[in-house]
Amino acid sequence: MGRVIRKGMIVTAGGLIQGLGMGLFLFPHNIPSGGAGGIAVLLNYFFYLDMGFALWAVNFSMLVLAIKYLGNRCTIWTMFAITVTSLSIYFCQKTIDIPFQNVWIDLITGSLFLGAGVGLLLRQGVSNGGVGVLALIISSMRGVLPGRPLFWINGFIFLLTASIIKWEIIVQALLSQWISTKIIDVVFKIRFYHGYPFAYRKK
Repeated sequence: MGRVIRKGMIVTAGGLIQGLGMGLFLFPHNIPSGGAGGIAVLLNYFFYLDMGFALWAVNFSMLVLAIKYLGNRCTIWTMFAITVTSLSIYFCQKTIDIPFQNVWIDLITGSLFLGAGVGLLLRQGVSNGGVGVLALIISSMRGVLPGRPLFWINGFIFLLTASIIKWEIIVQALLSQWISTKIIDVVFKIRFYHGYPFAYRKK
């Protein structure tokens, strides 16, 4: 039970952190947070759907793949994670107003939050939803860090999004992905020792 509670707290933190990065810093500039984010931006552009709801719908639809390859337990945790993220995005956009916004400062800040949040989720074997499901499957099957496949899958969706909305998005989205995937791999590789802070090891 204690292990489940600990995992739940970490997954909740990961969902909240990545939702904060998207809702406050990336989505206000129409910068896709990833493949699912790119599709959510398009849904908002064409159908005026709320970004939090659009992201939740895209992610939820991808869970069919997660059930087949990742199992029921991972799928349930992923559903929980994407729900926390979507609620975080919704409440951030509805309740927090940033008076001064610069697209490049927000891009860097949002990408750092996004990478930290996704990294926490992937450390727990939980997908952040969307194409993160594919990245986690590839990571498990090929024994590679999840950041690289996530970057290439998202890149294709960014091209599609930029061709429809505006081409400047592709530069901003790819830069955001480069920053966030570097943070993902850093968080993914950090070693935590039970009972001791960070890298301290009892001798």
